Amino acid sequence: MKHTDFADMPASVIAARVTAGSLDPVQAVAASFATSREKKSGKDGLNLVLWSDEKLATADASVLKETMGPRGEGGSLAGVPVAVKDNIATLGLPTTCASRILAGYVSPFEATAVTRLRAAGAIVVAKTNMDEFAMGSSTENSAYGPARNPHDLRRVTGGSSGGSAGAVAAGIVPIALGSETGGSVRQPASFCGIVGVKPTYGRVSRYGLVAFASSLDHIGVMARNVDDAALAMQAIAGLDQRDSTSADVPVAPYCEEFVSIATTPSPLEGLTVGVPAEYFPEMLDPGIRALCDRALDALRSLGAKIRKVALPHTSLAIPVYYIIAPAEASSNLARFDGVRYGRRESGTASLREMFGDTRSQGFGPEVTRRILLGTYVLSAGYYDAYYRKAQSVRTLIAGDFARVFAGGVDVLFTPTTPSTAFSIGQITDPYEMYMSDIFTATANLAGVPAMSIPIGRESGLPVGGQLIAGHFAEAAMFRVAYALEAALGGQAHQ
Repeated sequence: MKHTDFADMPASVIAARVTAGSLDPVQAVAASFATSREKKSGKDGLNLVLWSDEKLATADASVLKETMGPRGEGGSLAGVPVAVKDNIATLGLPTTCASRILAGYVSPFEATAVTRLRAAGAIVVAKTNMDEFAMGSSTENSAYGPARNPHDLRRVTGGSSGGSAGAVAAGIVPIALGSETGGSVRQPASFCGIVGVKPTYGRVSRYGLVAFASSLDHIGVMARNVDDAALAMQAIAGLDQRDSTSADVPVAPYCEEFVSIATTPSPLEGLTVGVPAEYFPEMLDPGIRALCDRALDALRSLGAKIRKVALPHTSLAIPVYYIIAPAEASSNLARFDGVRYGRRESGTASLREMFGDTRSQGFGPEVTRRILLGTYVLSAGYYDAYYRKAQSVRTLIAGDFARVFAGGVDVLFTPTTPSTAFSIGQITDPYEMYMSDIFTATANLAGVPAMSIPIGRESGLPVGGQLIAGHFAEAAMFRVAYALEAALGGQAHQ
């Protein structure tokens, strides 16, 4: 079998063949590295992969092969190559958050999500590029240079999980882990034409995820289709005693429902899809609006009822996000001072100068901007005026979602982003860059699950449609996504 045969092979097929003994997991790993080299995914090409070790990944695949036993029991992701965003701790590969301040840092422990992927049989083959400390919407803020979109090398992949999204879109891996505080899984998934899932806050353990904004941080999954995304989410979700915010809520067998969906004439009969007017403003790109209308028509044809709803506090999401997130970041990033982790500037006269020089030399401009902003809004005299008020408005935003879902709406449908992937270097105004997350940040503030799936192309570039569900209603969200993906078929990528 040629390595190019793996580029479009779903993770579920790879796992099934490895489990059946008809595919060697070492061969799957070798194919992933061959595709990575062919696509030039490193610093001289797409710049999607920061760190990889073929010998280590091959050794892991060999161990899996030896321990599977004669019947081939290898787990739900047996032999599946996966990539991991560089802010999620892994054993054996660096975890640098794409920052100079953590250059060369290798974590002594591993994130629960990665451990659970390995337990399901997956093989970690790469750590992927990202905006420094996950602060950005384009993966242009990486200390190692911008990631490039496989669909058009002149354009961004989106951010901050742009390396993971690009690695999936380029066929290097079928599944990757990313992280979100305001849309950093869904936005790059939309830009790269793949599926991106952000679970309910607490559904997936944050243990081992380098903290950015603790009340907004989520680990999410990226895949080329809904089935693989559900498979990966099922593997990593669930209670973790090492994360005090992890929720003790049963994880539904997401993929089992897909069989009945595929064989039912009207699989969404009795289900209501809400369409919030605030996500379809007059200035929305006409091409994106037309693709959303086509997706809504497909949902109607599947038996779903479409209902217009209101989320009146949506316009406040970006201002609220950019008060809460920097405030929490300024606190979380205080630990990077040259003493505990990574880089330390030498030749300074005092401890205070060492702190200052290490942080000023180690952090990039976007991280510095957010630390300064966060420190300001938390300072004496401004805490009530900014941070406390932002938390109050956040409660109103969460209340909008709770009211809609309590009113009989099962899922919401919106565009994922207001535009397609923009050119590298095109946006230099930070506020304009922040607005690219305008349709995604509300789900993080409310803590509800959301996902992006491909719904078509505008001027040759991928466009994503977003599904949002109530707390811990991932099963309903996956059900609608799977049915919509099947109904759109090849149109989702045209």
